[in-house]
Amino acid sequence: MLAIGRAFMSEPKLLCIDEPSTGLAPLIRREVFEKIAKINRLGITILLVEQEVSLVFKMSCRNYVLSSGKIIAQGTGQQLLQDEVLRKTYLGL
Repeated sequence: MLAIGRAFMSEPKLLCIDEPSTGLAPLIRREVFEKIAKINRLGITILLVEQEVSLVFKMSCRNYVLSSGKIIAQGTGQQLLQDEVLRKTYLGL
């Protein structure tokens, strides 16, 4: 959260965040994602790399699923969650 705060102080137009939930307790993780969503609502574009898709898909406009460095699927969270093979094979849902 400190790193996000420091980045936010520079008044960015784009904020790139890599795996913000790694190693966090569930309550803290939820708080971090609430802050990220709040920053986005302020008009700042967020590029978020995250494996916790259940949280990300709810808040994102566009999603890309990567496998071995290649985009294998893209769309809204709702679109991606409708693909049962994608959910089971790549998303672990």
